[in-house]
Amino acid sequence: MMTELNKTLIPLMVALLQVSPFALADQSFWNGTVLGFEAPQPGLLGNMLGIRPILTENGFTYNLGYLTQSAYNASGGYDHNGRVAFIDQLALMFNQDLERWTGIPDARIEGNIVNRNHNDDLTSRRLQDTRVNETDLAQESYGGQSITRLGWLTFARSFDDRRLTWRIGMMNKNQTFDQIVPCDFQTLALCGGKSAYSYTWSNWNVHTWGTTFEYKLRPELTLKSGVIEYNTERSSRSHAWSWSTKGSKGVLLPVELEARTHVYGLPGAYNLGVLFTNARRADLYTADSDKNYNRTWFVWGGLNQQLAQQAGDPNRGLSASFNFSVADQRSVALHSVIAASLRYRGLFDARPEDWIGLGVSYMDVSDHYARNQAYLNQVNGVSDYNNPLYSPVPGHAVNAEFYYRFAPVPWLSLQPGLQYWHRPGGLKETQDAWVVGLKTIVAF
Repeated sequence: MMTELNKTLIPLMVALLQVSPFALADQSFWNGTVLGFEAPQPGLLGNMLGIRPILTENGFTYNLGYLTQSAYNASGGYDHNGRVAFIDQLALMFNQDLERWTGIPDARIEGNIVNRNHNDDLTSRRLQDTRVNETDLAQESYGGQSITRLGWLTFARSFDDRRLTWRIGMMNKNQTFDQIVPCDFQTLALCGGKSAYSYTWSNWNVHTWGTTFEYKLRPELTLKSGVIEYNTERSSRSHAWSWSTKGSKGVLLPVELEARTHVYGLPGAYNLGVLFTNARRADLYTADSDKNYNRTWFVWGGLNQQLAQQAGDPNRGLSASFNFSVADQRSVALHSVIAASLRYRGLFDARPEDWIGLGVSYMDVSDHYARNQAYLNQVNGVSDYNNPLYSPVPGHAVNAEFYYRFAPVPWLSLQPGLQYWHRPGGLKETQDAWVVGLKTIVAF
């Protein structure tokens, strides 16, 4: 299996390193606005009676944002009873510049604190059969708990004339890895990259100990690596603010190449990563109950490329993204996840900062997990799907989402959307579903 992986992965890495010269432009001109990476907008609280400028002058910068995600099952799904599910979060990201005080290049303290509330998940309550693992979420920020967590608290600095960046502390993978696709869609599979589908590390608001390195091979090409704790207790309530390593089962060894390029004068971002872990992981097929694996792998990658520019404005135009993940299906319930999307910023002259997004995702369930569901049915002597003891056997699922985002004022974004779920949970027995969503963001 590893031989086959290497035959695929190594040529892809070589190809990424050998991007044609016309595509690689000066990094200083790279503008990712149309790719979904907008500069922060002025906040509701402004300069906070002069407090914010004082903090900035002393090297402390922050972003404080409030997000809500609502979802309503308009038709279909596992449970047809209509329900409006609501979740919200308040997030504070901050950065304290230490270079001005220490002279250490780019020295800084980085932090993220996230408060999530209203533990209300439409996916498990209405859309899919809870007898199988979830394949997607209608509200990507649902975290399973109403809780305040430390997402990360790290020290970082640079070396070698800022070509090498080193980070250490209680960290989250999003600080370093899989950063080329924004999290703008409300469905999880279309939100950002796919590296979280290894189920060995978490997105955004969960920390573990680790250290990472980013080295610029060329101005447009970065090699990333690290050593990160694999902790099975990382998402528990007891670990929300803990610096303990209780629950550690091994280490994660990620390696990623990221290119931020220009193709025919238009910006794009490309990445390819692989993750190995030495943590013992059990086979999902429990008929082989004594089978465990001390080495498992995971691969992710993708692209995000601007395709067109409108009216000569670099901040308006069309972009396309594609990303994927492939897991060791012996121990991971989702074998592969693929997502493709189109985004258009500023389609209408009267609304140059509005967004339109359309995306489709495909989730393929692990053969080992599906075989185990069938095995449980055999053990329990059941074959009727409607029997509570029956374990449904999933295959694949396809979801799609369309959204329109606009800002009536600079500090408020409103994003209504429509989701279509084909085979929720990967089950052909579950009726396809339509979901109406609304995402709001308030910047303070």
